[in-house]
Amino acid sequence: MLFIEGRFFVFFLIVFTVHWWLRGMRVRKNWLLLCSYVFYGAWNWKFLSLILISTLIDFTAGRRLQETDDPSRRKRWLITSMVANLGFLGIFKYYNFFAESAHEFLGWLGLHPSAFTLEIVLPVGISFYTFQTMSYTIDVYRRKLRAVDRFWDFALFVAFFPQLVAGPIVRAVDFIPQLYEKRKFKRHVDVRACLILFLVGYIKKACLADNAAQVADEVFANPAAYSTLSNWIALAMYHIQVYGDFAGYSDMAIATAGLLGYRLTDNFDFPYFSPSIGEFWRRWHISLGTWLKDYLYVPLGGSWCSWPRRIRNIYVTMVLCGLWHGAGWKFVTFGALHATYVAVNRYWKHAVPPGGFMALLTKYGAHILTTYCLFFGWTIFRSEGFDKTLDMMRIFFFVDRGGTQAVSSLWGLFFIVCALVHWGCYKGYFRALWARLPADAFALVYGISWALVLPWVPTGYRAFIYFQF
Repeated sequence: MLFIEGRFFVFFLIVFTVHWWLRGMRVRKNWLLLCSYVFYGAWNWKFLSLILISTLIDFTAGRRLQETDDPSRRKRWLITSMVANLGFLGIFKYYNFFAESAHEFLGWLGLHPSAFTLEIVLPVGISFYTFQTMSYTIDVYRRKLRAVDRFWDFALFVAFFPQLVAGPIVRAVDFIPQLYEKRKFKRHVDVRACLILFLVGYIKKACLADNAAQVADEVFANPAAYSTLSNWIALAMYHIQVYGDFAGYSDMAIATAGLLGYRLTDNFDFPYFSPSIGEFWRRWHISLGTWLKDYLYVPLGGSWCSWPRRIRNIYVTMVLCGLWHGAGWKFVTFGALHATYVAVNRYWKHAVPPGGFMALLTKYGAHILTTYCLFFGWTIFRSEGFDKTLDMMRIFFFVDRGGTQAVSSLWGLFFIVCALVHWGCYKGYFRALWARLPADAFALVYGISWALVLPWVPTGYRAFIYFQF
């Protein structure tokens, strides 16, 4: 990928310079589209055909939906788009999972058919751009958005490189109108804010997530060999890794798009300070959560139905959310677990009377309980195999003391420091300091910050976790 070994910086510098040097809205958009295809093709040029086919199908469906008022024809075009998008996603991401699961189930029944799997590579970012194009077709069908007239404009919406491979998931109603806004650098680009956000994202990924990953990978590979404290430290490190990795990418994507004059939706809002799992999912991977809410949970009936149906809607949404993250039973279990969390949380809010002892206990113990539940959920999400998952769960619940190996307790201090700094960012203490600096002082401090950051970047490249989704 172009994000490794500094190549992305060179790539973006060229894109940025030429983009603002060019005159004319259309030529700038065409330039960005070309660069987006170069960016994606640098990973595997063969999959450019897949993204082009997906783009063509949804562009055509959108035009046909716009041109006709016949309900049956409009429904057929919507179904065509859904079948094509979900078909591509199903073949490339889920076919082998379901084929292997069916083979194992038939073997359990005493039947032994030959396994039929495909030797296919998962196209990077397919879950992200598939959901983007589906949101476009659905919104045109709902008459919330006019279909795009020009194919290459729609293609830029699908392939816009800052968020193409790992989000945030951009809604057509938010992005497409920006394609027709005349842009001027001084008016549409907050350079200082974008530079700060990119630095913050880089620190989250390269300094925090990649360093924490070293401990998490070591312990998760053999949790039974490590002490209880080491397992808890590893869980804390994975807490940092999965957040820093994905939130870091989102920050850099938003900043990169911002420097080109485009606004992307925020994807994280300090989710680890949430007092409940429901609140956590409203602040974690916001673009996915709102997508699932608007296009799945609400159409199923949302919360405006009977309690049994509401529970069903929660489980369907969260299980599919888990399955979106990966083709495996651990992701299904992860989604079902969080559905249970959300259902219990909603019942608890209605069952506990305000002002009593239990309400007081809930108020002050909510953050601790939520963090504990998240730790348990990440155990399932990250573990390598069912046996290792059980080993870590026994240690997690203090049923088993674990082994004799141990990681340095300094990693626990690392977690505490990260939590305190994150809390300072949550309160906005550091943002005000950057905002007050004069331009010359800002440039100096920014350069010094990079000089201080780079030595903490571990050697060797670690791919972004969400590239696999």
